[in-house]
Amino acid sequence: MAKEFKLPDLGEGIHEGEVLAVRVAVGQAVKEGDIILEVETDKAAVEIPSPTTGTVLEILVKAGDTVKVGQVLMTFSLPGEKAEPAPTPPAAGTKAAAVPEPAEASAPAAGPRRGPVPASPATRRVARELGVDLAQVPPSGTAGLVTTDDVRTFAAAGKGREAPADARPQAAAGIPVPAPAPTPELPDFAKWGPVERVPFRSIRRATARQMSLAWSRIPHVNSQDYVDVTRIEVFRRKHKKEIEALGGRLTLTVFALKAVTTALKSIPRINSSLDEASGEIVLKKHYHIGVAVNTEEGLVVPVMRDVDNKSIKELAVELHTLVQRSHARKIGLEEFQGGTFTITNAGALGGWTFSPIINHPQVAILGLGQGRLQPSVVKGEKGLAIAARLIMPAVLCIDHRVLDGADAVNFLKLFKQIMEDPDELLMSLV
Repeated sequence: MAKEFKLPDLGEGIHEGEVLAVRVAVGQAVKEGDIILEVETDKAAVEIPSPTTGTVLEILVKAGDTVKVGQVLMTFSLPGEKAEPAPTPPAAGTKAAAVPEPAEASAPAAGPRRGPVPASPATRRVARELGVDLAQVPPSGTAGLVTTDDVRTFAAAGKGREAPADARPQAAAGIPVPAPAPTPELPDFAKWGPVERVPFRSIRRATARQMSLAWSRIPHVNSQDYVDVTRIEVFRRKHKKEIEALGGRLTLTVFALKAVTTALKSIPRINSSLDEASGEIVLKKHYHIGVAVNTEEGLVVPVMRDVDNKSIKELAVELHTLVQRSHARKIGLEEFQGGTFTITNAGALGGWTFSPIINHPQVAILGLGQGRLQPSVVKGEKGLAIAARLIMPAVLCIDHRVLDGADAVNFLKLFKQIMEDPDELLMSLV
């Protein structure tokens, strides 16, 4: 009897992925634990091991396919069993025997379902945010699983605005829930000239979901300042080769990690999340800082853990390794999770000042630009003078539901002070 292999649950909120590679062929013998597939879920490439020892009987997917949790990907014949080949289609002109089609496991029953609705925690959260009763949503997943896409499609049709009161905890907490806007239909662009269509998937699609969620839920306010990083740049150049010999890279982002952590400890509400369901602010006592990395596939945000407990030297090595693995897509899903604050630095690309989007469910993000030589007024032995200084723009975007402008100003003031007068910061390197 053939053993089916289904896409396993790869983490909370992950209900689908894209097949990057199929590592086996039909008829190939495999052992339990051998890598048989590579699947990308949101922002991480995951190697899928074989759940059994046997022979590959059927492969039901190919590279580029989008697969859902619970979907059958391939089948195996077990040791001692005779491998039966998959049925071949009838030859041309031959009438195939009529075979009754099995009922769809995910076909929705007429009317609302009774009992628990199979759905991931992330899907349930989206349903609450959109005011959707899961029992009313037609499922598309295996065994009646309701996916996030099912919920969004249902809400876009205007069916989620009058959900039961217990399905709208945000409203109960006094937080208004915006009604979803229908997706406008696009014109036929080919009428005006040549076009090319490419799949909107993988990292790009995951980024779109996250940015849409953040922009629709969070009222963004930003505050900006300019930081004189002349002294840190002198120190950075002096110790650059020392850090490279350890396998690291000493960048301004490394110093920013330490400065940000110090500022977060002084203004703890910036290191928090808003629990809309309970009407509470979750103040986090740990400092896991996400760092935006621009890869060929799109933007990813791996997380640096416990930044407050690490030296500049340790952070320089760890961050460089994390960036390299992000570019190679050799990074686990768990390394994208649990961030309490995010830094995005456009300086390496030559970017100046910009306003980033907050990484939900965080409540703030710091955007840094390229340090450029600028004329500045400085105090010298003979009084005030004009001198060339290395100036870096810094923009803090905040969630105005949780934070006020004063919080942003005070955070940037402290961050600027640390970066411009870094004696205490630099002591951890020597």
